[in-house]
Amino acid sequence: MLELSQGPEDQPKPMRAAIDIGSNTIHLVVARCQVDDLEIVVDEVEMVRIGESVTASGAISLQKRDAALKTLHAYKSLAEQQGAYPILVVATEAIRKAANSSEFLADVKRETGLDVQLIDGNVEATLTFYGATYELVKQRDAAAGLGVMDLGGGSTELVTAQGEQITWRISLPIGSGWLHDRYLPANPPTADEIEVAQTFLHTYLQGIHPADEPSALIATGGSANSLLFLARLALGLDETEMRLTDETLVRCEAILHSLSAEEVTQRYQQPSGRAKILPAGLLIIRAMMERFHLSEIRVSPHGIREGALLAYARYGEQWLQRVQALADEDGKTKKRAEKVEKVEQSFRKAGYSAILTRTQKMLSWRDEVLKHEDSEAVHKMRVATRRLRAALDAYESLCEPKQFKKVYRRTKKMADVLGNARDTDVMIEGLQVRREQVTPDEQAGIDWLIDRLSAYRRHQQKVLAAFFKGFDDRAFLQQVEACFQQKEA
Repeated sequence: MLELSQGPEDQPKPMRAAIDIGSNTIHLVVARCQVDDLEIVVDEVEMVRIGESVTASGAISLQKRDAALKTLHAYKSLAEQQGAYPILVVATEAIRKAANSSEFLADVKRETGLDVQLIDGNVEATLTFYGATYELVKQRDAAAGLGVMDLGGGSTELVTAQGEQITWRISLPIGSGWLHDRYLPANPPTADEIEVAQTFLHTYLQGIHPADEPSALIATGGSANSLLFLARLALGLDETEMRLTDETLVRCEAILHSLSAEEVTQRYQQPSGRAKILPAGLLIIRAMMERFHLSEIRVSPHGIREGALLAYARYGEQWLQRVQALADEDGKTKKRAEKVEKVEQSFRKAGYSAILTRTQKMLSWRDEVLKHEDSEAVHKMRVATRRLRAALDAYESLCEPKQFKKVYRRTKKMADVLGNARDTDVMIEGLQVRREQVTPDEQAGIDWLIDRLSAYRRHQQKVLAAFFKGFDDRAFLQQVEACFQQKEA
């Protein structure tokens, strides 16, 4: 663990800075540092959303690169104005996943002079834990079975500890930006999108098995702090309140699921980029609370940046190597490993069963869709394809990669074909409602639009028929079963 000790009271406190390049934000902290305490003098954050382009294309776009460089230039200047040295810079999930991460890091070095450390998920989790808990440790207020969750844009780091000793850590490749981009594109998100996202989260989180279930959870990261700010403003929470209860989150959920991001920005002083992804962040927090049977969480404004500053104060130039060594320690006993293996076997069987069940449910709507007698059949089959994709996302680690990609592509193609038909149905239904609310003169124009859309819908029905004519249910089910064969062997 990161050992902390008290230095002389009158010793000058060096000014240092840490910058975190994350999937959603770039965040700067400048502080006067001791090995067990920080006096923060600058705390700035900019919503850049590098992860948005990585999710879309697998790489950091030129636009995101330029936005990041502009922010890093400004933050370096601000840190230097405060006399901060050194300036520690770490990059996390979005940069780790980007195909052009090496080029991006070289661009940052060339354009700003900053050396960026690309850290892995375990190091990220370790630094976040110490950053989020150092005030509690100093006050001797750390719970016996403490968990820390750092909800980022592209990943979520989860750490459990007994006292100050880390017992388990994991980096999950899901975050608020990732969940939004993959499952919640509407503004505000639709009920169907929310249900599918919840299906994915519930399924995915069944696969995590900490050494000790946390009895208390600290949440850090932009989404957690933004939700706390929203709750204070919208629900009248006290300015000193640092906890979010399940009841509070339900009330925040009602706001975020009924208002557009623009309305949330205007009413509740949320940055526009944050307001857009906040519903996704809330879903992840609630799913994590449900997973650990918690009725509340504590929010911390501190995280990976503060952890880096504390590590540097303790270890100097070797700070990252020392933290990496700590993160690499294998604290699992043989007994614990055997227990985890049994749980994972159960999870694998549950995944196999869930995916087969959802495949069969999806295919059960095929005949109704082809009859074209009830537009709800298309809607229900489209939702079923989304639920299957959510299950596939959650259980991907259990599947044979090549077979998984075949099934996933085929499912996505089906969803796209169904989506074209469903979107047209929704437009026609909307126009029919609108027709009853306008004057007879205006009805003629709406009738023309309905006729055009109806013709297009008939064409889409032919596309659906052609797609399913070439779709072999039995072969598809065999492909789904083949996803698990190699892993089960």
